[in-house]
Amino acid sequence: MAAVTSLSFSAIAQSTERKSCVSSCRVIDTFRFRSNFSFDSVNVRSSKSSTSRFVVHCMSSSASDLPTVADTKMNFLTAYKRPIPTVYNTVLQELIVQQHLIKYKKSYQYDPIFALGFVTVYDQLMEGYPSDEDRDAIFKAYIEALKEDPAQYRADAQKLEEWARTQNASTLVDFSSKDGEVENIFKDIAQRAGTKDSFCYSRLFAVGLFRLLELANVTDPTILEKLCAALNVNKKSVDRDLDVYRNLLSKLVQAKELLKEYVEREKKKRGERETQKANETVSKCLGDYQYAGR
Repeated sequence: MAAVTSLSFSAIAQSTERKSCVSSCRVIDTFRFRSNFSFDSVNVRSSKSSTSRFVVHCMSSSASDLPTVADTKMNFLTAYKRPIPTVYNTVLQELIVQQHLIKYKKSYQYDPIFALGFVTVYDQLMEGYPSDEDRDAIFKAYIEALKEDPAQYRADAQKLEEWARTQNASTLVDFSSKDGEVENIFKDIAQRAGTKDSFCYSRLFAVGLFRLLELANVTDPTILEKLCAALNVNKKSVDRDLDVYRNLLSKLVQAKELLKEYVEREKKKRGERETQKANETVSKCLGDYQYAGR
């Protein structure tokens, strides 16, 4: 990654080329991100009882008691029963599967940087959703399906955002020499990441790191390297995962634009058909009136 600013959310949205209008099927195909946006490799096998259910194998003595991917998806669908437009739903379904695989790894432990990463991804994905109320309800159903607290996700993300806005390149990296709620969170993450036993790195964590830099207005790419070193996180993995996230956002912007063009085109066609039908009805009425007057 040449520079941190190369991943600016607003720049991604503005630089995306508008593609030519295509059918709704191609809009749906735009969201086949499974191979590009896989969080972690986890062994998965089909359940013998149903080809649509999966069992996640984690290194745990109680692995057989863990929820399956199908259980998590069913929890989500049960909690939020209203239909979700395909342009949003396809990505949400991919994300919830991949986050399930993270959640039930033995090394996973919730942390606020991970939460900030997810909130950032979710808000980018759902930007422009027709209803703010439904967007919040979907967020709640999604997190609760993973048996976690949506209020905690939002609160921790907001806490880190407010903290980052008051930081600069130096203070952002030098958390180990300070005392404070957020600084102590970072120290805990660094300690766990150093042992690898109770830390599960993921792309959502990488997005959370980038969001901190963005809010602190840090543009020097060496600061990300220093922050990764302070947190005991592999910088190469972070760079790679941020590039994947950038590509995800680019595809998302393109797909939303294609969907918008498709909807507008269909509205125009429908309007033209209705106008033509109305004209034909008027013409028929006038013809009947003239015939009756003879």
